[in-house]
Order: sequence, then C-alpha cells, then structure tokens
Amino acid sequence: MGLTTSLTNAVSGLRVNQDSLDILSRNIANSGTPGYHKQANTIVDYNSQSSSYARTVGATRAFNTSLQTYYTRQVSDTANSGIQASYLDRLQGFLGKPGTAGSLDTLFTGLQNSLQGIATSPDDYTARSQAVTSAQNMVETLNRLSGTIQGMRQETEGQIASDVHNLNGMLNSLSEVNGRMLDLGMTGGARAALLDQRDRLVSSVAEMIDVRADYRPDGTVALMTRSGVGLLDNGVSTFSFESAGSLSPNATFDATATDSEVGKMMLTTPSGLTIDLVAHGVLQGGELGGLITLRDKTLVEAQAQLDEIASNLALAFSTNQKAGSATPAGNPPGLDLDLTSMQPGNDILLTYSVGGVDKRVRIVNTKDAFDYTDATGQKVIGVDLSNGSAARDALQSKVPGLRFDSTGPTNLRVLDDATNPANAVVIKSGVSRTTSTGVRDAGLGFDLFVDQGNAGFTNNLDTDPPQKQGFAARISINSEVLADNRLMVQSTTGGTLGDDGRAKHVIEQLKNMKFVSGGDPISSSGQFQLSGSLGEMISQVVGFQGSTVNAALTKRDDRQLTLDTIVDQMDSEYGVNVDEEMARLMELQNAYAANARVVSIVKELLDALFAAT
Repeated sequence: MGLTTSLTNAVSGLRVNQDSLDILSRNIANSGTPGYHKQANTIVDYNSQSSSYARTVGATRAFNTSLQTYYTRQVSDTANSGIQASYLDRLQGFLGKPGTAGSLDTLFTGLQNSLQGIATSPDDYTARSQAVTSAQNMVETLNRLSGTIQGMRQETEGQIASDVHNLNGMLNSLSEVNGRMLDLGMTGGARAALLDQRDRLVSSVAEMIDVRADYRPDGTVALMTRSGVGLLDNGVSTFSFESAGSLSPNATFDATATDSEVGKMMLTTPSGLTIDLVAHGVLQGGELGGLITLRDKTLVEAQAQLDEIASNLALAFSTNQKAGSATPAGNPPGLDLDLTSMQPGNDILLTYSVGGVDKRVRIVNTKDAFDYTDATGQKVIGVDLSNGSAARDALQSKVPGLRFDSTGPTNLRVLDDATNPANAVVIKSGVSRTTSTGVRDAGLGFDLFVDQGNAGFTNNLDTDPPQKQGFAARISINSEVLADNRLMVQSTTGGTLGDDGRAKHVIEQLKNMKFVSGGDPISSSGQFQLSGSLGEMISQVVGFQGSTVNAALTKRDDRQLTLDTIVDQMDSEYGVNVDEEMARLMELQNAYAANARVVSIVKELLDALFAAT
C-alpha cells in the first residue's frame, strides 16, 4: 500500500468520524425531545483498483412502519375514550352518588317522607309546607341537571369548533411537509428532522380523528379515515363546522339534514365533494368522534332519562284511575271503560288471558298509530280514543282474540271471547287512566307538577316534539299550590283539611304505578330501558349513570395503558440511549485518533522523503 493510498484511507476515516460525531451530537442533544427518532450514520465502502476507503451517504432514522401504524390507531382510540370519560365523570359529579345529599334518590325519599307526614297530619300547615318544599327540591334539581346536560352539550359544540380549526391547521402543515420531502437536495439531518415533524403531525391529527397513515418511500404520507375517506394525498381535505348555537333538549341530531338541530361537521375534498361526517358515520375514533357521541347519544340519553323521571313524577300525582264496570245483564261478559275524561297521552290498561295465559295491553290515546311490545313484554297500541266507536274498529284488528264494541263516543266495551273453549279469551281487568285537569273537584289526583305556563302534563304524543321531550327542563310546581298549600289535601271545594285521602292516593301511586321508558325497543335499540315504579326508575337511572361512568373510566385507563406500552416500545426502538451514545463516542474518539496518527506518520514519511531528494 502506497503512502498516498494510506493518506486517502485515513482522511476518509476522519470524514466518516466527523459525520458520525455530528449525528451522535444530535442524538444526545435531542435525547429528551418528544417525537425525536435516533439517527445513525450510513457508511459504504468504496473500492477501486488502487485503493479502498469508506464514505458516508447520509443519516438513517429509526422507524418501524407497523409499530407506527399501531401507535397512530391507539392514539385515536385513547383520545376518544379519554374525552368521553372526562365528560361522564363530571356528569356523575352533578348527579351525585346514590344516597348522598342532593342526589335524585335522596330527594325522592324526602318527598315520600313528607307525603307520609301529610297522611298522618293533613291539617298540619308545617307538614304541608314541607311537602311543597320537597316537591320544589325535586323540580329544581331536575331543572338544574337538565340545564347542566344541555350546557355540556353546548360545550361539546364549542370544543368541536376548536378541534376542527386545529385539525385544518395540522393537515395543511402536513401537506407542506410532504412538499418539502420531495426536495432531493436536502441534507440527511434536515430530512430526518422533517420526518420527525411529519410523525408528530400525524399523531396530532390522530388525536382529533381516526386516521390510517400510508408512509411512502419518498418520505411523504397519505391520510384517510378508517372508513376510507381521504384526508391528505394529492391535496388537502378541509373540515368545517357550522354550530347550531344554543342547544335545548329538543335540539337533537337527525340523519336528514333539514331535520337536524345540532351543529353540522362537513368535509370538503380537494375535488370539491362535500360529506356530512356525522350523517354518514365517518367518525369512528379520535376526540371529535368522542365529542359527537357525547353530544348526540350519551348526553341525549341522560336527558331522556331525566325526562322520564319528570314525566312519571307528574303522572303519579295527577293520574286518576277508574276501573271498568261489568257489562250490563243481557250482554256478553266483559267490561265497559269510560273515555269521558280521556286526554291525549292518557291510556287504558287491559289484562286478559288466552287459554289460561295472562296477557297485557296498554292502549294510548294518540293520533299517531303504532303497535309494538315494550321492554316488559306488554303490548302497546296507539289509537285515537276521542271517539269510542271509531276506536273500536281500529283496535279490533290490532288485538286478535279480544272483541271490542262501543255504546257511544265516551264508551269502549271489551268483551270475552268463548267461541273457542280450548283457547278461551277472558277479560280479567281494565282500567282507564286519565289526568286530573285541576287541583280541586277533579279526583284525588292533582297536577302538582305542571308544564310551562302552568299547563297540565298528560304525556301528549301528538305535539312536535312529544310533550315528554325536555320536560325535565320545564317542569315546575303548580302556582295555585304554591299560593295555597291546603290544596295538597283538599281535593274538593270546601273539603275538610283533615282528609288524608289525597295524600294516601299519591303515596299509593308512587309505590305501585308502573312505567316503561322509551317507545318501541327496536327504534330505541342501544338505549337502556327503564321500568318499574318511579322510585325504582330513579334508582335505575342513578345506577346506570354510575356504571356508565365506571365503564368509561375503565376503558380510558385500559387504552391509556396500551398506549403507554406502545410508547415504551417506541422509546426502546426510537429513543436515544445516552450510555450507548457515550460508548459510541469513545469508539469514534479512538478511531479518530488512529486515523489522525496515520495522517501524521504519512506526513512525517513524506517530509523525510522530500528532504532526501
């Protein structure tokens, strides 16, 4: 090997050492920088007929495509569960834990106890006043919780708007990074830094919305949602959000754009195609997906449960039940049901047996015809009962086996059917349930809890939206009772204050009157069904919300644990180990010293050679 070759080899070694030291210094300087991927020097051997030496061709950056893809998905899922858990944990704080002061079950127990006080001493002003106060506490709590839920829904809209703005900024930044990655004159260090920026942006986008990243060989990245909608490729899609303003309990999402009363989130592709992300179910993860779920499902269901409590509370106080009377002699056996006081939303309960097997039917007074079986197995039929003769014909086809008749517009007659002795149909009971129209002279039931404008609550289904929807936000105490608490016991004008009949009637209603939430279980699929007495339904709501929060917190913790595990693995593959880098520094120092020594010796030999000539 000649002196020139030795000098060339040593100088190339010094250059490689210098490039390696530059990379090593970057690694150590960025050892604590989030998202930094450690780099390594790429060295190749160059061989010719006269010499062989090493040279660097740039820095390589630690990167694992499958690990990065898994990380991106988990970031999206963790953000989704995290935002939902955060809101639900706050909601549980507002609802209160079972048995605590201010919780619905505690307030309801207080109302029941105050009614017992009236039943014991109906002429006691203090007892009546306490009952009115307990009723007011229930109303104020329902109003407050309803307002809180709508406030949280409004908050989700504000956060959606902010996230959409940030998401557009991140996608535009990522597009710029893609453009710069195509610069072939970029240094290896600059390219590696740009790739770090790319991955940080992809992770930030994944926190907002579920994405799938396609990492290209040239360093660019394409993004699409898990449902296949493109976000970034040959152009950038743009998100937009049109807020609905203030949200009320009646402002709900509808897949039909003209009927939806909540904010709309749209996506416009580079080609100009506009997609309604919510209506088309594009969002499957990320913080935005969690916010949409909260606004349109979770918090709406919580409001619906409060509405159930409010409506059933009003009905338990205002409902008068009248049992059907046996048909007159000379008529087929059956019952005559009085429709005189029937209002929209009032109903009839029938119990009958077919071949010895008991069946139940609830007939609701409404112009909206429907027919389904509720969560308790009871058949529910919607029929206009304003005219008994017309109702007779409508019911005959909906309840096979029973025979319906009528003696006039205010009568509905239900008859046994013994035509088939082996499978005889026998009417066992029939009750018409009507809502009291006032506080006196309208039965033991009275409308203590009323709608806006002191209007009675009948659970009218013919209004748009139905009267029950949002009732928890509107429920109030009848102004007449607030002005005169004697009405808590006086069911008739001039009645004695010592009459405990009204108080006992309401106590019995609260104990035994049964309710079922929602409508057709098929149309209410996915929603928790409440059933039972009012007290049981309140307990179910408090228990359901508690279990929902616990499930959300557990899901968040599980996903966070999975994400932490992936991050640890990424730190192992991508992160800088300072001890290893320092050991590498010693190696480079030794190699540098050896190459420098060779250069020095070659210089001495060349000097001696030139001196000799």
